[in-house]
Amino acid sequence: MKDKKIILLSFDIEEFDLPEEFGCQVTETSKFEISRKGTEKILEVVNRQNIKATFFVTSNFAEKYPDLIKIMVENGHEVASHGVSHSSFEVEDLKKSRRILENLSGKKIVGFRMARLAPVKKSDIKEAHYCYESSLNPVFLPGRYNNFRSPLLPFDEDCGLKQYPISAVPGIRFPLFWLSFKNLPFKFYLMLAKFTLKQTNYFNMYSHPWEYNEESKSQKYGIPAYITRHAGNDLADRLENFIIEMKKVGEFVTFCDTL
Repeated sequence: MKDKKIILLSFDIEEFDLPEEFGCQVTETSKFEISRKGTEKILEVVNRQNIKATFFVTSNFAEKYPDLIKIMVENGHEVASHGVSHSSFEVEDLKKSRRILENLSGKKIVGFRMARLAPVKKSDIKEAHYCYESSLNPVFLPGRYNNFRSPLLPFDEDCGLKQYPISAVPGIRFPLFWLSFKNLPFKFYLMLAKFTLKQTNYFNMYSHPWEYNEESKSQKYGIPAYITRHAGNDLADRLENFIIEMKKVGEFVTFCDTL
């Protein structure tokens, strides 16, 4: 990886439970259907651009839409675990979600990302037979992340689990995750992404399927505008333009490609 500029583009394929953080209940049908439509839009973009991406999928979502898992696998994408449910977690979910995803995908599941990048005991992830995790945002965001001194590049946890941090601008540690991708002016975000890739030979960014569905902007969900900005077709266009530009300076690979 030292001489190769790699781009890890991933998507957390989960139920649309975000409104519940703002006191708004969502029907189970809406939770899944909003994310399904967004996932279909993502797949259209990445498959049209002929790149590889990694999809961290909750097993609840996968069981509802096995046809989407099939499309991911058939197009060379990696399927990884995002737990059983996006709204709850038990240690047993690590093995349960892996088994379900392996049965549906026909592939060995080696990666895990916790919902909301919440901390999980690394040895538990390793003991559940995962090879890597990507749940570290190496920045300081009050009330969310306090990882300013964590490594910016992939490293081995003490238990041997490979950790792939979400990208941040070297030095200033400005976060380059999904909120930055949608809120910064596109050219400015692209400049930061290219700078980070040039400096580190590594770029890791993720987003969510509901972001690519116009319905997530509905006022009935009570989500602040900075979270839903550009949601729907605008964000899909932004994603496609980002892929086009980044293909010029690096290679899109899956996490398991780098192991």
